[in-house]
Amino acid sequence: MNPLDKLKGRKVLVTGGAGFIGSQLVRLLVEQGAFVIVVDNLYTGKRENLAGLPADQVELHVVDLRDQTIMPELLKRVSIVYHLAALSVRHSLHSPYENHQVNAEGALRLLEMARHAGTIEQYVHVSTSEIYGTGSGDMTEDYPPRPNTVYGAAKLCGEMYALAYHLTYGFPAVVIRPFNAYGPRCHHEGDSGEVIPLFMLRCLSGKEMVIFGDGMQTRDFTYVEDTARGIMQAGVTPACVGMILNLAYGKMVTINELANIVADVVGVAPNIRHDPPRPGDTLYLLGDSSKAREVMGFEARISLREGLTRLKDWYLSLGSTPEQMLQQSPVRNWEAGRRPPLPNYEWATYQD
Repeated sequence: MNPLDKLKGRKVLVTGGAGFIGSQLVRLLVEQGAFVIVVDNLYTGKRENLAGLPADQVELHVVDLRDQTIMPELLKRVSIVYHLAALSVRHSLHSPYENHQVNAEGALRLLEMARHAGTIEQYVHVSTSEIYGTGSGDMTEDYPPRPNTVYGAAKLCGEMYALAYHLTYGFPAVVIRPFNAYGPRCHHEGDSGEVIPLFMLRCLSGKEMVIFGDGMQTRDFTYVEDTARGIMQAGVTPACVGMILNLAYGKMVTINELANIVADVVGVAPNIRHDPPRPGDTLYLLGDSSKAREVMGFEARISLREGLTRLKDWYLSLGSTPEQMLQQSPVRNWEAGRRPPLPNYEWATYQD
């Protein structure tokens, strides 16, 4: 039996489900016949990311994942939770405490509510490769974490909470560490803007690509469909419970190389400018997904060039021009103007 067949007719909850990776995960879950409750405060997510999905299979709740009035009731309705909601690495550079409140404290609050719901059969906590910081060589799950930013530190804290809940309470938690996802619906806006969408849009609009530092930083880029498929598999594979699993394509590329590949895919000559380094930038990332391959059969299928071609075609299919989209994308986006702060939430008291 295909483990994904377990999703047919199941009720699942996805936090951050109107975001980039979250909305791709929701699409895959719908294809498998699941009913998906999406929780997203739309701070970085967008309603349009869920456009075209069947109303009888997707239910969007615009609510903060830390809300202790609405969330407990939603959690009681589902048996699988995928926790993706987070604030970005660039957000942490200008608002470190708020980043901690959502990425670390929010993760703990959600775990506590999910534990007391009494219905959860599998809980997938989605972390990040940024917890590793700058390293060398293939990064297995045993590679010592040393995050460079509050974002990486807060995400590491969140995943440790998930594993602690498994060890202390027997809670069925899995930790997933994706490496550098990209693809349709990826973020270019404000402090959420990522390197690939920014490079792509700047090439499409005839502008120079801006590289911070010498461009020798390396990344392991994974197409979003591959990433979301691995996350989905982790929610229906019992052997994953209590584990940390990397999701990566497994090939290293420098930012300089990336700029040249993006230009080639767009069909223009590379036009590159180097600016001073970004604070806290991770200099080396290369993921090893052999454990995820062994435990749940994960395999990244889409090459970087193929994925970039799909992304280019998606951008060209949109109603907005690249120039219009870049109006939301300051070059030094970690210095972007603050949005209104997110609300604080008092702790609820639960009885065991």
